[in-house]
This record gives sequence, C-alpha cells and structure tokens, in this order.
Amino acid sequence: MKKILVATEKPFAKAAVEGIKKIVEEAGFETALLENYATKDELIVAVADADAIIIRSDIVDADILDAAKKLKIVVRAGAGYDNIDLSAATAKGVVAMNTPGQNSNAVAELAIGMMVFAARNNFNGSSGTELKGKKLGLHAFGYVGKAVAAIAKGFGMEIFAFDPFVDRKTIEADGIHYLENVNELYSTCQYVSLHMPANAQTKKSVNYDLLSLMPKGATLVNTARKEVIDEEGLLKMFVERADFKYVSDVEPDCKGFIAEKYLGRFYFTPKKMGAQTSEANNNAGVAAARQIVAFFTKNDITFQVNK
Repeated sequence: MKKILVATEKPFAKAAVEGIKKIVEEAGFETALLENYATKDELIVAVADADAIIIRSDIVDADILDAAKKLKIVVRAGAGYDNIDLSAATAKGVVAMNTPGQNSNAVAELAIGMMVFAARNNFNGSSGTELKGKKLGLHAFGYVGKAVAAIAKGFGMEIFAFDPFVDRKTIEADGIHYLENVNELYSTCQYVSLHMPANAQTKKSVNYDLLSLMPKGATLVNTARKEVIDEEGLLKMFVERADFKYVSDVEPDCKGFIAEKYLGRFYFTPKKMGAQTSEANNNAGVAAARQIVAFFTKNDITFQVNK
C-alpha cells in the first residue's frame, strides 16, 4: 500500500485534512500526518517510508529527498514551489508539482484589501484616497493576476497588465490594457501588484529603475515572493520618495530599517497569509491529494514543475 505523507509545519484546516484522507483512502492508499513539527529531523524521519508528500510552505531540500528512499512525488499545496529543490528532486527521479489556481481568490482578495489599507493611510483616521478611477498595473497575469483584475473592476479601477508569457488577445479579452513593456506598466500605474514566481529571471527584477518610474502617490503591493524585490532599490525609494508606499504579504529582510524610519508608508503581514483562508486551505489540499492519486493511477503529470 502506498503511503501519502501530509507534512505541514503550519497545518491544514481540519476539513482539508479530512478531504485529503477521504481521497487518498478511497484510492486504496494510506495517509500519514506530520503536523506542527519543530525540527527538520522530524521531517527526515517521517519521509523515510513515504511514497508521496503533500506540503505547504515546508522545505523539501536535498537532505529530505535523500532520506525519502521510496518517494516518487511531492506536491506543494499552493502556486509557489520555490520551497522544493527542483534539481535535487529531478536527480532523484521525484516528480514535483504545485496546485495552480487553488489559492488565487484568497491571494487576490488580500492584495485588494492591502490596497484599500494603504489608500486609507493604514486606517489611522486621516483623510485618504479612493481606488475608484486609479490605474492598477498587474506585473504578471496568471491565476492570481486575473482574480485581482476581476475584483478591481468592481472598484472602478483602470487595469493594465504586463506578462511576457501571456499574449495580447488573452489579456485584452478580459477588458484589460495590454502593455508590451514593463517600464510602461510602472510609469503608468499608481498601484502595481506583483504576481510572478521567484526564479532566476525574476529575482531582484523589481528594482529602483522600475520603481522610480512610478507616478506620485504610488503604492507597490507584493503578495508574491520577497526575492523578486531588489531591497537596496526599495530602500532608496523610501529615502527619495516621501509619497511612495509598500505593502507586502512577505516580510522583507530590511524590515527593521524601513519600519523604524518610514512607519506609515510600509506594512507587511506578520506571516505570509495570502492563502490563509479556509476555502483556499481546503481547495489546495484536496487538489494535491487528487493529483497524487491521478499520478499513481493514471501516470498523470499535468502539473509537474520539474520537467
């Protein structure tokens, strides 16, 4: 019998765990849980006899993969998968997957909520501004970017998108302005919302040169990854632009310096919480379980990310 390990330092909701178990056990497989673990050693022990792993933000690196002698597949319940060492997984013959789209609405609602928070001066009682009529730029137009656009339309925002991997026809079909140049996105929009993964091409790509193009009263919203931000450039923006705001679901490395000197123009959530809704929690966990069952029963590798 194949053993499916659910290894979550930050556990799934009870309903999600029950949904995962139901799918796994109906397929004739065994479910094992490792929740709220405190050390990497606990995970190393737990993976020793696992055929598959479902994780959230948990790290699956070369040490974990070396210990998991029977492992065939690891699924990250969520869109981002930079917490999996893809090269090590490929070397071990382990398929790595994510569950794209399952958390999209949750992240999108948070992004819009953070824009409202920034526009209303962190709810400090002073007179703020409205989102209606403002220009919103989406830096990447995947599942989350599309969801943000759908919500932003209800606020009456004018929406622009840049994504070199999405064609003009697809973007314009959603009533969104297509931009071919990333510089134009930043120079046009009062709000820019980041939705790209962290990879070799995107790390530190949101730099001072881009940010300095933003119009007066600009707000950068980051519900993606901290690695996409060039923090030296971010600090320079805070020094040079008293009108610039940054709201983030990702705790930056330079948080102490910014928080001390530029309080009111900078906010980040205590923990990454874009996908922290009961609905997203359940959707991603159940999707991960279904993908594992499909992999073992049908050799389905639709969502493989280490091809």
